Amino acid sequence: MDYAAKLDAALSRLHEEGRYRTFIDIERRNGQFPHAVWTRPDGREQDITVWCGNDYLGMGQHPAVLAAMHEALDATGAGSGGTRNISGTTVYHRRLEAELADLHQKPAALVFTSAYIANDATLSTLPRLFPGLIILSDELNHASMIEGIRHGQCEKHIFRHNDVAHLREILETLDPAAPKVIAFESVYSMDGDFGPLRAICDLADEFGALTYLDEVHAVGMYGPRGGGVAEQEELLDRIDIINGTLGKAFGVMGGYIAGSEKMIDAIRSYAPGFIFTTSIPPVVAAGAAASIRHLKTDQALRMRHQAQARILKARLKGMGLPLIDHGSHIVPVLVGDPVKCKMISDRLLIDSGIYVQPINFPTVPRGTERLRFTPSPVHTPDDMDRLIRALDALWSRCALSRQALSA
Repeated sequence: MDYAAKLDAALSRLHEEGRYRTFIDIERRNGQFPHAVWTRPDGREQDITVWCGNDYLGMGQHPAVLAAMHEALDATGAGSGGTRNISGTTVYHRRLEAELADLHQKPAALVFTSAYIANDATLSTLPRLFPGLIILSDELNHASMIEGIRHGQCEKHIFRHNDVAHLREILETLDPAAPKVIAFESVYSMDGDFGPLRAICDLADEFGALTYLDEVHAVGMYGPRGGGVAEQEELLDRIDIINGTLGKAFGVMGGYIAGSEKMIDAIRSYAPGFIFTTSIPPVVAAGAAASIRHLKTDQALRMRHQAQARILKARLKGMGLPLIDHGSHIVPVLVGDPVKCKMISDRLLIDSGIYVQPINFPTVPRGTERLRFTPSPVHTPDDMDRLIRALDALWSRCALSRQALSA
């Protein structure tokens, strides 16, 4: 076997299809985000504005977060020292889990190294806790949820995206006595649409199913205290397991689940993805806890964030760009061609210092390639003006459609 040739062929396919992913070297500078510095391939530095970051609220540079991390770093050092059961549980982890449980109005929470691992570990463990479990999953659920369900090796059914009638049809065919979990998201990150939380909760009640909600793209940004869409819609008591991240709106890193004491204790005790993984450093836990505490009271920051998204969408619509608008903070602009999508991304970066990554297959279906913008409260009016001018020129240059889409 010529292993090198196989690797060359696999990589060549990506290049030919315009799907090869490139990473650029970015240096974030404290207090200046969303502005950063890009080290170009020739070694020169160029100032850029980041328009595709998931630090949605700029909390990665908030003084309260940085102060907490400095204090924890000075007190504890760099690492956690091990897995949670081998010296890796500290007062900082406990405080963070208490903040998370309070945020989601649940008795308990459990922190993982990432929301991906939290989804994978939890969903793959549930079939061990409930023999004969059937998982019903939205077809556009995140890859981590798909992997977790696959690893659980239980019966699964996929319902059409946000199609409650199809979900009902599937539930009606299942054994009423079988344990069931309905897995879905609150905000889907590629189209920016919302899941029908209340309708799914109603079905779960009717058919005796547990609810598993991924709030990764909503925590910190929706609800009176940033508890997500479930809090905003007053449904927290009807969600059995909530998954969230510390690496987006909270500005740090890590993931978690929140739920009942028994549920959290069982996942903690059975999930290999939790048991055998080194815990996040105390300094990270301290920063995340500080961010959550702050955002529980900063509704004004959430309002500015939503206002920025509305302004950007209105300006893009004014140019006739094919924008998908479901009312969330995520702003996807369809290009529909992987090569042109990559070219526009490159030209925005090189010519205008605007960084937005192209989103191509398999993240989104072929023919729906897009640029995904994430406006934040820390983007200035000048930042937005430069983005609009650059996009307008490139759209004309590429002869792309200017017929706006409906949600």
